[in-house]
Amino acid sequence: MTNPEIRVRFAPSPTGMFHVGNARSALFNWVFARQSGGSLVLRIEDTDAERSKPEWVQGILDAMAWLGIDESQYEGPLFQSDYAGKHWEAIDELLADGRAYYCDCAREDVIARTRSSHQGYDGFCRDRGLEFGDGRAVRFRTPDEGTTVVVDLVRGKPEFENALIEDFVIARGDGSPVFLLANVVDDMEMGITHVMRAEEHLPNAPKQELVWEALGAQAPTWAHAPILVNEKRQKLSKRRDRVALEDFRAEGYVAEAMRNYLMLLGWAPSDDREIVPWDEIVSEFRLEDVNPSPAFFDIKKLQAFNGDYIRAMSLAEFTAVVQPWLASDGVPWSAGAYDPAVFDAVAELVQTRIVLLGDVVEMVDFLFLDEPAIDEAAWDKAMRGGHAADILKAAIERYEAIDWNADTLKTTLEGIGAGHGLKLGKTQAPVRVAVTGSRVGLPLFESMEVLGRERTLERLKAAMARLG
Repeated sequence: MTNPEIRVRFAPSPTGMFHVGNARSALFNWVFARQSGGSLVLRIEDTDAERSKPEWVQGILDAMAWLGIDESQYEGPLFQSDYAGKHWEAIDELLADGRAYYCDCAREDVIARTRSSHQGYDGFCRDRGLEFGDGRAVRFRTPDEGTTVVVDLVRGKPEFENALIEDFVIARGDGSPVFLLANVVDDMEMGITHVMRAEEHLPNAPKQELVWEALGAQAPTWAHAPILVNEKRQKLSKRRDRVALEDFRAEGYVAEAMRNYLMLLGWAPSDDREIVPWDEIVSEFRLEDVNPSPAFFDIKKLQAFNGDYIRAMSLAEFTAVVQPWLASDGVPWSAGAYDPAVFDAVAELVQTRIVLLGDVVEMVDFLFLDEPAIDEAAWDKAMRGGHAADILKAAIERYEAIDWNADTLKTTLEGIGAGHGLKLGKTQAPVRVAVTGSRVGLPLFESMEVLGRERTLERLKAAMARLG
């Protein structure tokens, strides 16, 4: 069912990266628009010239498409800069109606008058009758009495005392309209009915409500989602925390896992489920059920989600989705060394053991390198003591002629260990490091079977030589 009267807007600013908080806002907006049969409107807040680089705008579109919100899912992108004329028409209207005035106060002037660096603007220019002039800002005249109520689907109806809202700037001294005014005008021009955004914008809502009222229009319905915090319960910061969606994608997070996890930051489906099919999320999600308390962006939990999604793939899907990492310029093996058939032989084992798609390279590199990349700490631990050389020597001798399959390789090595009074875990440690370069990874005997007799023996002999 469609409802053309419902128009939901998502309005990110180009910043060179797509914050996970923006990603959640995009998803909340998209799901609500789908549920209501309305339209999702994508508007790029590009009035900051330093942030209006085309590649940064494209980064927003690419990030949204990765989440599943491609160009078929929204109207736009529309650009705030295209509405500059409308912004000034609104400012002129507010000036003419006495709802705004020119101000030439510098911040230092306000501090000198109020004798406080913490107090807001004191209304000094309200009744001075200043005309347009260089460096003069335009301020909105807030009511001295009453309250402004913000109807919020997440937070109810918070009230703000008008007397505590200073006369805020709607146009800077250089003539450029500010965010508060531009957003209101853009929403009016685009017929926006619902605005879902982060909690940090809640203090702006009463000011925007006042501007909407002064321009003779009905404000949209608001929904301010809870802020995202780190493990110390600090608001996520791009200067301190991992927040760029592009980085998570590059590391090998699955879009479906990221989408599922982000939807749960502030909202929970029925029956305390966490891994939820997308269609069910779309069906069940309600903005009214979003918890206003801060939501912990737990990367460890996100990784667990990602592992679950990887393991839920069919083997064919998994093999296809990891190919970009196996074919990237950053792989440690030489060009042409990668053999799809070799990877196919271990793909199922890899799928059950990685958390990020990017982990696949380190998991299988020993199969495609001429020599394994030795982890020196693993070498030292596995090779110390009196049995490593004897185990390697015996393994070389017995592996020369046995049937080359995982079961026989395992049984043979168990026998070698028994002769030294060792369990398999201790016995296989020097063999594993010699063959794969690491103490952890894919099952050893299946790995040796795929690697083959000749290459396995070469590596065991190289380890013997290194031991001297």
